[in-house]
Amino acid sequence: MPIHNQKHFMKVSVLVMTYNHARFIAQALDSALAQETEFPFEIIVSEDYSTDGTRELVKDYQQRFPEKIRLILSERNVASNAVVARGIDAARGEYIALLDGDDYWTSSNKLQKQVDFLEHHPECAICFHNATVVHENGSQEPRLWTPPDHREITTLEELWMGNYIATCSTMFRKGLFGEFPAWYDSFFPITDWPLHILNAEHGKIGYLNEVMGVYRYHAEGYYSQLSQLDKLAATLQFYRRMNACLNLKYNDLVQTAISKYFIEWAEEYLRRGDLDAAKHCFKVYLTGRPINKHTSLKRMAALALRLYLPGAWACKPSAARPH
Repeated sequence: MPIHNQKHFMKVSVLVMTYNHARFIAQALDSALAQETEFPFEIIVSEDYSTDGTRELVKDYQQRFPEKIRLILSERNVASNAVVARGIDAARGEYIALLDGDDYWTSSNKLQKQVDFLEHHPECAICFHNATVVHENGSQEPRLWTPPDHREITTLEELWMGNYIATCSTMFRKGLFGEFPAWYDSFFPITDWPLHILNAEHGKIGYLNEVMGVYRYHAEGYYSQLSQLDKLAATLQFYRRMNACLNLKYNDLVQTAISKYFIEWAEEYLRRGDLDAAKHCFKVYLTGRPINKHTSLKRMAALALRLYLPGAWACKPSAARPH
């Protein structure tokens, strides 16, 4: 590379999105600053008018690392999607890695490994890795975000079936879809899934089977505060609005995804003994494409019997209870 171009070359832009993350932001930034790479990278902090001291903390980091960190500060609180979009627009890197201010990375080689993967897989628009999900209050044991049988290469079709990409694990090629569509800012509280879909329209999705980040559930997180039923409602709203925003281009996939997602939750609630929630999910399941490659007529009928005629189901020989 010519010497006069080196000053302007940037391989990766790390976009840190933060709002009222005073208890966590230092760990997030330290994990980004700790990255060991063979290429230059920048850290863009997109901060959304925090009131808990987060703004003062990120300003201090920028003053200490002025060659590495750039700040984008809100003059008033804006939608979280706008915080993401403006950071991506400001990025100078060929690749963009996402990191919420309440999450952090656990591998100093994360950026290098993801760039290496994308350089060797030009067919991929996105690269992600596994992450540990941690509940700060200890209500649940830590678990892995991505199941062990996840394939190395997936496509947009799989992504419609559910968002299997942890935000803190995301890296994608910049500029795949041009300007952000006007509707993007209105998606809340689900902010990353529509972005993944926009990118996955332009390439496949690569997966590194390695845990290199932590996704943190905590009381201050907006999505974390939602009940499970509220989360299901947000997912249904996402499917319907995203379908409309893309002019029903993927309508068959979306309807299949709605049915797949909600029959699984209907079965889960039935296992938990919550009959009302199970019936609610079953009714939503019926609004999509109930019979599809993921759900047979036999499965639908068996679940309907268990929900609405449990006595009849109990009489079936095949309905033996596990010991």
